[in-house]
Amino acid sequence: MVSIETTTGQIDVVGRVLLEFPEPAPLAQHGPARVISLCNQKGGVGKTTTAINLAAALAEYGRRVLVVDFDPQGAASVGLGISPYDIEHSVYDLLMARDPDPRAVIKKTSTPGLDVLPANIDLSAAEVQLVNEVAREQALSRALRPVMNDYDIMLIDCQPSLGLLTVNALTASHGVVIPLECEFFALRGVALLKETIDKVSDRLNPRLQIDGILATMFDPRTLHSREVVARVYEAFGDTLLQTVITRTIKFPDATVAAEPITTYAPTHAGAEAYRQLARELVARGDAA
Repeated sequence: MVSIETTTGQIDVVGRVLLEFPEPAPLAQHGPARVISLCNQKGGVGKTTTAINLAAALAEYGRRVLVVDFDPQGAASVGLGISPYDIEHSVYDLLMARDPDPRAVIKKTSTPGLDVLPANIDLSAAEVQLVNEVAREQALSRALRPVMNDYDIMLIDCQPSLGLLTVNALTASHGVVIPLECEFFALRGVALLKETIDKVSDRLNPRLQIDGILATMFDPRTLHSREVVARVYEAFGDTLLQTVITRTIKFPDATVAAEPITTYAPTHAGAEAYRQLARELVARGDAA
């Protein structure tokens, strides 16, 4: 958390009084899953980092979590220790199957309670192949349906695009978290992304909502980062999450180690930031 100490307590970088988000209570039972897409058509904003580390933090709090790698680059799979070159089947096969069986494709990770539905370069062909399919926007929903009761949370790591694969992810989701890099060029695409989300909500998935905008790669030493966060707050209000993810070399280090930062460097500020994000989303009702 990035905050400023005042005589009345702590406030965040946009002047909001910081709330304390309690540790989530244990669940009496698991499922059905709430599905959340990590979405932004701009690359390099922290979608995959957030998918991996938010998932691990939620798993720490006793949630059963599935990361759906929905990017042909397979970065989320690699970051969770699954080589996309060694897998026999991937999410692509489920999209193309008449009767998809996700349990045969899902892989367990080294983090208890956290599984991954892997992807590889094969997924890049899906966008073309789905074009002529009936209900092509619902292919991912159909693929995930058999395991909805196996998990509490599903996090979909979307590719940096607003194409058919991203529309599939949004159609399958209850909510969207938008990771937003703290630099002005990243702001330019948010309006277009929100327009896409609104269209999917209006035409394909009325339950879809924006769970929050997550400021990532924040540098507290620079006025620029603070101005970007202030601009987002002016435009979107409390849709901007209180949790802020700062820049740190520990995130790429953890990726190289193929594990979440919560286990790679469990006491690091970056690990605590993602634990806070998990608590915040649960407290807001955006994660079970």
